[in-house]
Amino acid sequence: MRRFVAPGKLVLVGEYAVLNGGAALVAAVNRGVKVDVDSAPRLEIETPGDDSFVRAALRGAPASLYRFADHNPVATETKAGFGGSAAATVVATAAKHALQGAPLDRARVFAEAFETHHQVQGSGSGIDVAASSFGGVLRFAPTGHTEVQGVPSPVVIWTGSSAKTGPRVQAYRAWTGNRQAFVDVSNEIVEAFAHNPIQMLDAAWHVLTSMSASAGVAYQTPAIDHIVALAQAHDGAAKPSGAGGGDCVIALLPDPERNRDFRLAVARAGFRVIPIRIAPGVSEVPLEERA
Repeated sequence: MRRFVAPGKLVLVGEYAVLNGGAALVAAVNRGVKVDVDSAPRLEIETPGDDSFVRAALRGAPASLYRFADHNPVATETKAGFGGSAAATVVATAAKHALQGAPLDRARVFAEAFETHHQVQGSGSGIDVAASSFGGVLRFAPTGHTEVQGVPSPVVIWTGSSAKTGPRVQAYRAWTGNRQAFVDVSNEIVEAFAHNPIQMLDAAWHVLTSMSASAGVAYQTPAIDHIVALAQAHDGAAKPSGAGGGDCVIALLPDPERNRDFRLAVARAGFRVIPIRIAPGVSEVPLEERA
């Protein structure tokens, strides 16, 4: 048996604007998708849910049994929003290439997985596919992807409910406001983030709430507003990771003491912190590392 793992993602800043050619920062995290590949006389696929992405990615793959499952799953009632379909597409593509005898080439995996994911989903910038393919923290843009150093790992808080990205993206695409101004400001936030992450995370929150109010995007919820207010009360900043409306909020605090106090306040308010680590890109897991 061979095992392959692809990380999930958290969008730090730049969401929505990335759909119009803007830049964004995305972190690959150790909450993704794995596939175990075992011998079988024909191609067989086992998944815990929708198999449309992996089935498309495995078209032409060698005959084997491909068992997909969450990697480091989060025990929440519904999905937490770490980009599972992209991670599944990436890990399926990498496994197919490996069984065909090709060495791991993350750029090739990204290119093929992006095309597959876009065809099945019908839209998307590819930012989640890039995070799962390359790992680390990436500056993602139409001109290419570069790794960014020195970006702190955020505190990740589960809002208690999932949210569908599609309807929010549709509302954004229908927006008739000053889209170019929004993209320009978002790009400025992305470029300044590594030098002043808390201030830029707060700026992103205000820019996104303003855009969403104008565009009719269901971005804020009482839970999201509560978590953001708690972060601000501890001299930090917070915003949803991704399209908003639920899933996870990311927060940055200025020092360990206020980080600890914020986490305690979040727990007292009934929210849950999800531990994460920045993760490498898609890879095969050696046998000795699986225990």
